[in-house]
Amino acid sequence: MQKLAIQGGTKLRGEVRISGAKNAALPIMCASLLTADELHLSNLPDMHDVKTMEKLLAQMGVQISAASQAATFNGSQVDKLEAPYDMVKTMRAAILVLGPLVARFGEARVSLPGGCAIGSRPVDLHIKGLQAMGAEIHIEHGYIHATAKRLKGAHISFDLVSVTGTENLMMAATLAEGETVLENAAREPEVVDLANCLIAMGAKIKGAGSDTITISGVAKLHGASHRVMPDRIESGTFLVAAAATGGNITLTEARADILDNVLDKLREAGAKIVVSTGRINIDMQLRPTAVNLRTAPYPAFPTDMQAQFMALNTIAEGSAIVVETIFENRFMHVQELRRLGAQIDVEGNTAIIKGVAQLEGATVMATDLRASASLVIAGLVAQGETIVDRIYHLDRGYEHIEAKLVKLGANISRIK
Repeated sequence: MQKLAIQGGTKLRGEVRISGAKNAALPIMCASLLTADELHLSNLPDMHDVKTMEKLLAQMGVQISAASQAATFNGSQVDKLEAPYDMVKTMRAAILVLGPLVARFGEARVSLPGGCAIGSRPVDLHIKGLQAMGAEIHIEHGYIHATAKRLKGAHISFDLVSVTGTENLMMAATLAEGETVLENAAREPEVVDLANCLIAMGAKIKGAGSDTITISGVAKLHGASHRVMPDRIESGTFLVAAAATGGNITLTEARADILDNVLDKLREAGAKIVVSTGRINIDMQLRPTAVNLRTAPYPAFPTDMQAQFMALNTIAEGSAIVVETIFENRFMHVQELRRLGAQIDVEGNTAIIKGVAQLEGATVMATDLRASASLVIAGLVAQGETIVDRIYHLDRGYEHIEAKLVKLGANISRIK
């Protein structure tokens, strides 16, 4: 089992390149199932979930030729319409093969998903949507089995905003007969990035980025080239790490326009932020001021940044209230932050954090992807050594995070 050893107390300084977005790359890779032509993707991040998705698609018969930060996907030889449990259990995004397989091949067998244990993320929205489009679906032996001669356009209104639900049904609708309208759709930039790739492949999609997306089905899609958008959560994580350590860093190949809420909260904490094309600079010269947060679907404050800001609040001046409205189990990092000396009380979905002058190093255990990032940030500011265990969570969603932090001056290393 690999761990991270961090010697705290160093201010981060320098430049760091932001990788392609995992949460955009995974659904876009699944879009390769919608065509027999080649899909060329660039700016793919080098991380565990992307490799797992490549293995899953290859197992189905997609031919993949990968190079540095790029890959070509050829779906002309797909012959296995199944996503098995051993692939799906570690990565919930594998559910995203369901819509494309049913749309193009008329059948799919997909294991019920796993992934981070941060709360209930039901797949019933995916299932109800496909049923509304005419698919017959049975759940048997832990698998979703869906069949349809050809999906038909439908008017689908989501009970809850679901990013993967929106993406799955948007992909399915591209090859459906007639028009599909998705209401209360997710507005995340990653949904827009997927839509842009599908449009490049010949899909007819309007309204991506709003809460109503309209898709006019076409007979078939063709190949295309697409560059995956930068990762806004990785961007936010490095910005918070710089703010917590009192550093001055510049992100390159980043997008500020999809980080409004995060940048606003960092400014509220006392950071000076300068934005230019593809670059974001943060300069933190004083102890951070505590900031209140409430997570909600995009464009509100992202749940994927809650844990990192909680780490910032632990050493900030004053007290802060953090309300988590998306996932019911997303305070699992609280107990670990307390081991470092943080003062945090939790009442239901609300955490009250009283900033302390100094955290102290200790051995902590990562419980999910973003909790891992919060513990790394806390370790960077803690006095002495912090050991972060179970970092396989971190490797699922960050590209070489310790190497990037070392480049910024952090004293951090991977140990076994």
